[in-house]
Amino acid sequence: MITFAFYLFAISACVAGFMVVLAKNPVHSVLWLILAFLASAGLFVLQGAEFVAMLLVIVYVGAVAVLFLFVVMMLDVDFAELKGEFARYLPLGVLIAVVLLAQLGIAFGAWQTSDLAEAQRIAPITGEIQNTHMIGMVLYDRYLLPFQLAGLILLVAMIGAITLTMRHRRDIKRQDVLEQMYRDPAKAMELRDVKPGQGL
Repeated sequence: MITFAFYLFAISACVAGFMVVLAKNPVHSVLWLILAFLASAGLFVLQGAEFVAMLLVIVYVGAVAVLFLFVVMMLDVDFAELKGEFARYLPLGVLIAVVLLAQLGIAFGAWQTSDLAEAQRIAPITGEIQNTHMIGMVLYDRYLLPFQLAGLILLVAMIGAITLTMRHRRDIKRQDVLEQMYRDPAKAMELRDVKPGQGL
């Protein structure tokens, strides 16, 4: 059953990866990408790394891929223009593909499998401590400072991206909360005695 599940997830991941690139509709490409993430999560579960699998499902499928899907569906994509750009850059893409295939051929040609590879690929479980607990112990004990610094760098990058893309348009009337809070009724209101039959 485990062998069948491995081949099922592996074939699904490979087919979904190819369909991400080959699909003509960008929405279909994102849906194939979600399938590739789910198949990869299944492979992680088979290897005993359920924490990484759930992280892949929650973060990539639940956030990143859904965000991609919304962005693609909101954009007004001109498919004729995309096909024109595809034909324009096709020779360069073929050249890059040939180089990558040559590198993969060289790498797999000299590949040697160790007898201990199967045992080392399995996530270690020591006694009653599960691998999720062990990951937490490593992150928040041995690598606490680099982990916090990485989070701080990501926060600064997010704030910088928001600051760079924020545009202030002068023709838009914006709300000033402090001005509304400190408004003086005596200065903001003006009472006029309008006589009957007389306009302002």
